[in-house]
Amino acid sequence: MNITLKIWRQANPKDAGAMHEYQVHNVSEDSSFLEMLDILNEELFEAGEEPIAFDSDCREGICGQCGVVINGVAHGPEVTTTCQLHMRSFNDGDTITIEPWRSTAFPILKDLVVDRSALDRIIQAGGYISVNTGAAPDAHATPVPKQDADRAFEAAACIGCGACVAACPNASAMLFTSAKVTHLNLLPQGKPENLKRVKNMLNQHDAEGFGTCTNIGECAAVCPKQIPLDVISTLNRQLGKAVLKGV
Repeated sequence: MNITLKIWRQANPKDAGAMHEYQVHNVSEDSSFLEMLDILNEELFEAGEEPIAFDSDCREGICGQCGVVINGVAHGPEVTTTCQLHMRSFNDGDTITIEPWRSTAFPILKDLVVDRSALDRIIQAGGYISVNTGAAPDAHATPVPKQDADRAFEAAACIGCGACVAACPNASAMLFTSAKVTHLNLLPQGKPENLKRVKNMLNQHDAEGFGTCTNIGECAAVCPKQIPLDVISTLNRQLGKAVLKGV
């Protein structure tokens, strides 16, 4: 495959940045998207040019650090992480545009690398439970209804990649925040502080500069772990309870 790449290049957070065009030849359709970028970077390095900076870690679809916007879609044309996207999803001669996540809360550090620590601070605000130390109880000591367990497990699949933010026209992180709230609030260990958790995490969400949710649904459409959109409804119900109880 021979492809044309239009990639966002930005030397540092203060740089204005611009799109740059590159040609990549003889790319195997079995190569992953990141392997294709590795090939380009090897060519740039040999030519004495600065390689393109991009995030990645596991390259197994587990961590989500690889996220970029490909042809206007977070993670690209397949519902998966960027590292699990393969070049067979494109055609010979295609022009592919690659950009970083776009959000005030995700400042660009260099090229395709953004600072996603805002998500970490949302977790720090309430994504935990308070438990007494000591011997762990038996697994069956606290029964959990299967419906709640399945729902909590579904929400806990969120890997915090930030694709929901990149896809949302408002740059909202409500799908992420709702997933973290939902999976803890449904389980017995998370119930004692569930209303406080909702308030604290939403306050931090807003303080980070994320936009508001208007239920467009683009977040769920691109989520590589297919977190359902209705976790946001679950969060809103919990928020309503917190307001009524004056938490």
